[in-house]
Amino acid sequence: MSNLSASAIDDRVSEYAWQPKTEDDLESIYQRARKQFSVWKNYSVQERIVWLRKLRYHIAENRDRIANVIHQATGKPFLEALSSEVMMVLESLRFLEKHAEKLLRPQKRKTPMILFGKKSYLQFQPRGIVLVISPWNFPFQLAMVPVIEALAAGNCVLLKPSEWTPSVTELMQSLFHEVGFPEGVVQVILGDGKTGRELIQKHPDFIHFTGSVATGRRIQSLAAEQLIPTTLELGGKDPMIVFADAHLERAVRGALWGAFCNSGQVCLSIERLYVERSILPVFQELLIQSLAQLCQGEDIDADLGSMTTMAQIEKVKSQVLEALQQGATLLAGEHPDHWLENSRKLAPMLITNVPNHVSLLNEETFGPILPILPFDQEDEVIELANQSRLGLGASVWTADLQRAKRVAAQLVTGNVCLNDVIISIANPYLPYGGTKEGGIGKYHGAEGLYAFSIQTSILLSEGKSPSEMHWFPYAGKSQSLSQLIASWYGKHKNPFKLLQAYMKLLNLSRKRNYK
Repeated sequence: MSNLSASAIDDRVSEYAWQPKTEDDLESIYQRARKQFSVWKNYSVQERIVWLRKLRYHIAENRDRIANVIHQATGKPFLEALSSEVMMVLESLRFLEKHAEKLLRPQKRKTPMILFGKKSYLQFQPRGIVLVISPWNFPFQLAMVPVIEALAAGNCVLLKPSEWTPSVTELMQSLFHEVGFPEGVVQVILGDGKTGRELIQKHPDFIHFTGSVATGRRIQSLAAEQLIPTTLELGGKDPMIVFADAHLERAVRGALWGAFCNSGQVCLSIERLYVERSILPVFQELLIQSLAQLCQGEDIDADLGSMTTMAQIEKVKSQVLEALQQGATLLAGEHPDHWLENSRKLAPMLITNVPNHVSLLNEETFGPILPILPFDQEDEVIELANQSRLGLGASVWTADLQRAKRVAAQLVTGNVCLNDVIISIANPYLPYGGTKEGGIGKYHGAEGLYAFSIQTSILLSEGKSPSEMHWFPYAGKSQSLSQLIASWYGKHKNPFKLLQAYMKLLNLSRKRNYK
């Protein structure tokens, strides 16, 4: 397995990513998509699944090649590239193969008594051209999962990945080409933020975005000008709550993995660790001991890799320096003054005594930094956990499963793990998305297919009657309708009066004139 040093990543950006798209380029992209959509939308779900199954087989066969490109492009360990990127895409493909056809069938819905004789159902239709704008931290998984869900629902897709991982962009383009997808069904577009804005201005039918809150706001604003519906998967400041009765060894291992996998560049990363005060000294000592056993490097067995961009390191450095200057204590790791210049290898840090007002506790960090905070009471820690304006994920650790469920029910967030961390996103049967400023909308599972579909409500009348009781003429109907309402919705139901009022309205509706 060859390695691309972290210092070469930005050079790859300048080499590949800055390819401006002209107006004619963008117009051609949309024309191909619109033309192919008229064909692809008429494929049965099973016919679309045939293509997705081919894609699954091809990804599985090329798993190491894909993981190596991701490893080189991002600096994350090879095993993480294989498990959290390649494997998750494969599992999502399997879910769609098994369930998409059933989930996208017309669904019968109940019809109330007042609409007696009619039938109701829900029909799913593809939205059209879906624009997926994906990030650099999981450049394969966070691009491919929404793409395959949109394809299964019958859409054509324009994928604009992050400009910071261009080699993964080229890889995904190659995969679709190698599988032989019809031209225009999926188009992978290399470009920067300007390209993304221009793609939005060409009016796709739906936008799925994963990235920062700031960029999400700008995309939502551009979309709102054209009333384009969106799903926004944004940032997190996820709390991990550890009660005194938790399995300490498991909780320590979970905290380290939840905070430091992919060097903390995970939307669901643990960024606030709340530990019950009575076990805090022991827990901190176990964290320090376990952290010292982790291996950082670029070889295949490394536990910790590197950061992906220098810009993100500077953001992390700013937050850490502010916290330390305001009185926080560095428990493990290196002081930012000693970080190697122009190196993306950033050793994990444990920080205590963090003031509540600093950015390290209030803004997404997206780096291998774990603030540790004490709590005394259940109500107290719930309030602390909910203070963040970001509501993406959380985890609760306790041997008391009733307490775990009770606390989870009070956390204002989109995803919660009990005695586990992050892994809810790996279950394709669970919807994924945030609340508050953590995001808008859901994808994954049935909700993912429905997000990429137009849900059309259908009500069927056989059409044999010449009129309906609520149609013109209204003459003589008011008293009977009032009696029907009282008999059906009132405190004292009266089936006889209900039937009497209904039949009178029905007879009046059958009159063939308005006088």
